[in-house]
Amino acid sequence: MEYMALLMFGLLILLLLTGYPVAFVLGAISLLFGSIYLGFDFFQLLPFRIWGIMTNFTLLAVPLFVFMGVVLEKSGVAEQLLDTMGRVFGRIRGGLAISVVMVGALLAATTGVVGASVVTMTVIALPSMLKRGYAPSLASGTIAASGTLGQIIPPSIILILLGDVIGVPVGELFIGAVVPGMMLIVAYILYIGYVAWRHPHLAPAVQDDNSELAALWISVLKSLLPPLLLIIAVLGSIFYGIASPTESAAVGALGALILAALHRRLTMPNLRDAMQKTARLTSMVFLIFIGATAFGLVFVGMGGDGLILDIFSGLPGGKWTFLIFSMLLIFVLGFFLDFIEICFIVVPIIAPVAIHLGIDPLWFALLIAINLQTSFLTPPFGFSLFYLKASAPPTLKLMDIYKGITPFVAIQLVVLGLIISFPILTMWLPNLMA
Repeated sequence: MEYMALLMFGLLILLLLTGYPVAFVLGAISLLFGSIYLGFDFFQLLPFRIWGIMTNFTLLAVPLFVFMGVVLEKSGVAEQLLDTMGRVFGRIRGGLAISVVMVGALLAATTGVVGASVVTMTVIALPSMLKRGYAPSLASGTIAASGTLGQIIPPSIILILLGDVIGVPVGELFIGAVVPGMMLIVAYILYIGYVAWRHPHLAPAVQDDNSELAALWISVLKSLLPPLLLIIAVLGSIFYGIASPTESAAVGALGALILAALHRRLTMPNLRDAMQKTARLTSMVFLIFIGATAFGLVFVGMGGDGLILDIFSGLPGGKWTFLIFSMLLIFVLGFFLDFIEICFIVVPIIAPVAIHLGIDPLWFALLIAINLQTSFLTPPFGFSLFYLKASAPPTLKLMDIYKGITPFVAIQLVVLGLIISFPILTMWLPNLMA
């Protein structure tokens, strides 16, 4: 029966590639194999699993953080940040690209919604970069990669989901993700600086800004202070134990509403649209979660988890072979599957094996989060590429986008390799805060 569980998993991957709704594929396969091999009475356990999901206090942070991100997208904060950072860094070679990375990091720490960040920066920054002589590949690659920082920089939705699936406190995941996020930001900036130094014509300096220094710093203060205060309120309350991630998400949602009101963007159409987008995204996530719960119930009931454990426990090299294989599997699946699908389908199968082999679940969750970030940039189904192409001017070619994202995917893999080689990079801050 356990070998039929592996067949069930393989069939699931094939059906997902057809593009049929994930939640329904998961439910249908679970019902088919469960009814044949376990009987319909086995599914009496399923309502208890679903009830556990719907009453999970930690998962309440998902709609709250999504709402915060959507409201901030409409508040005008991103436009103000891009304009100000462009004026600060534009005087140096590659300055506009560096400003995009900085704004992407700030948006990641306030919104955590990749699609909103990529679309906003594409609409605002890309035409300006192309007009000032930036190479289309560098401009598009920088925007796509910077927009995906919301996957690893807290408050990241994927970190909340991984925390629940693997059984790691979300607050510790948020703390542990700070250093990898900073490493990616620094690596992106160093790469842009190298390109600008080696090939000045690909990332020229902007010489047409004659604003006074005092006025510029006042503008910087006005644009940076509100999002920084929001970041401190949300993440600071988690890091210092003042609030749980769910409570801090409520604080962030309220702060986003206040910022939108200050920018005079808190209108009824904007608020209605934000609530509708939040409801749609949250419903999609939880439907997939329920389908994945049914799949996991049948998979474990058929003995698939024991077979997976036996296979990986017998591999030469122990936990390091398992780590390399699991990271490679997630990276390859990221070319074809969404990060939510991988989180709910693949992670519950490999996480128990990692814990059995003595791998720290917090460290393992962070490795998965960094790895899943590449799924937004890898063709043919990289969502950041879709967002970028749909929002970019028609003159931007798809080949320029693919060429531009390649170095940034390589940077993400290098950072992933460093964190695998030196676990202390991610673990020292959670240990210190503990």
